[in-house]
Amino acid sequence: MAHTNSREKQLFTLDEALNMTRQEVRENCHRYINPSLVDILGLMDFDKLFTKAEGAHVWDGEGHKYLDCLGGYGALNLGHNPPEVLAAIEKVKARPNILQASLNPFAAALAANLVQVTPGELSRVFFCNSGTEAVEGALKLARAAQPEKKKIIYCQNSFHGKSHGSLSVTGREKFQNPFRPLLPDCEAIPFGDHKALEQALVPKNVAAFIVEPIQGEGGINLPPQGYLAKVRKLCDQYDTFLIVDEVQTGLGRTGALFACEHEQVAPDIMCLAKSLGGGVMPIGAYLTKPQIWDRVYRGKDKYALHTSTFGGNSLAMAAGLAALERIIHQNLAQEAKEKGNYLLEKLARLKAKHNLIKDIRGQGLLIGIEFNQPPVNSLVNKLSGGKINELAHEYFASLVAGELMNKYHIITAYTLNNPQVIRLEPPLIIDYPDLDQLITALEEILSQNFSGILKHSLRTILTAKLKK
Repeated sequence: MAHTNSREKQLFTLDEALNMTRQEVRENCHRYINPSLVDILGLMDFDKLFTKAEGAHVWDGEGHKYLDCLGGYGALNLGHNPPEVLAAIEKVKARPNILQASLNPFAAALAANLVQVTPGELSRVFFCNSGTEAVEGALKLARAAQPEKKKIIYCQNSFHGKSHGSLSVTGREKFQNPFRPLLPDCEAIPFGDHKALEQALVPKNVAAFIVEPIQGEGGINLPPQGYLAKVRKLCDQYDTFLIVDEVQTGLGRTGALFACEHEQVAPDIMCLAKSLGGGVMPIGAYLTKPQIWDRVYRGKDKYALHTSTFGGNSLAMAAGLAALERIIHQNLAQEAKEKGNYLLEKLARLKAKHNLIKDIRGQGLLIGIEFNQPPVNSLVNKLSGGKINELAHEYFASLVAGELMNKYHIITAYTLNNPQVIRLEPPLIIDYPDLDQLITALEEILSQNFSGILKHSLRTILTAKLKK
């Protein structure tokens, strides 16, 4: 539809949006949202228009079925459009969704349920809308609860979000540098190194140490066995709060309900989001101990020091209640453990056969495939306008992801902090035949050797250019 400069604006209706063509979506996103993102997705023909989703699958506008092994970066533990979650939202739709001067029964119920299933003494819950908001709230709480200690320790290669506070403890300078100065007194240490942590804690000026049990965007990095337990002991020794970021690892993803439970560790503050909303509603939350919460927010002059307009709204809380119930009652953590072991074993066999694979690592259904950087033929690179060289040396995993998407209809992506790693993060409800489909596709792709992958990727890039 055409937009005019007349006083009566021509606005898109929902029905018109439902019927947009792929080209119309691309043009509007390029014009009004993020041109560079559109260009990058279009380069590998990732800018498809998906029109239907159910479980572990989505369908494009041409009716092709795709297996989703990306899972919303960990937000789709229950898959797309889980019926239990949609039904819960339908049940409460007549209730007030946002009514600030009141108490919400659905928030009260979800908070009580979270307290029952999380480890240790976590029994105060703050609801917000995303993982980065949960981290922001956790950092504010930690500093305010120990006003004499302002320092925050975090890990290199970590990812805790991109709002200003959470970005200050996200361990990649590419994301940090354009927005400096960030929060002061935030210091990075190597992940998995408890001795480096102890050295940082010795001055006894650290309010909190924030850590992911497994680094997701860092490349699916697992710490040495026993690391979290040592971290817990050190934080106790030096009177430092331990913030565990379970935004991506929580709610069954790694084969336990929460990844810190693999080492029987209970944090002082835990951050949640992503799959807590059942893949339908945005929810973030942090939980903490009452004695920590009360230092900051207890009292009629303090209770509203940190708030969120949409935090704890009825639709989101209903989604959270239904999602948590299904994850627990269907023991999806155990499902993730068994399916993850199955997938890791199959991938290890692929690694033994193919030199392009550098490493396979993960836990449950949070798995990374790291690739070696291959050599690039100068003629092929020239024909691609330099794009193949750029992709191969910095983003070779994206070439494999492109093959999986465009030839085998399997959706994956590389990790933000390590573009040589493809993440496999499918819904926990994925079936074994779907896992076999993924393995078969990877086997065929890797059997082509690098020249075959380049050939198909070059064809995809040229075809995408011609379409435009």
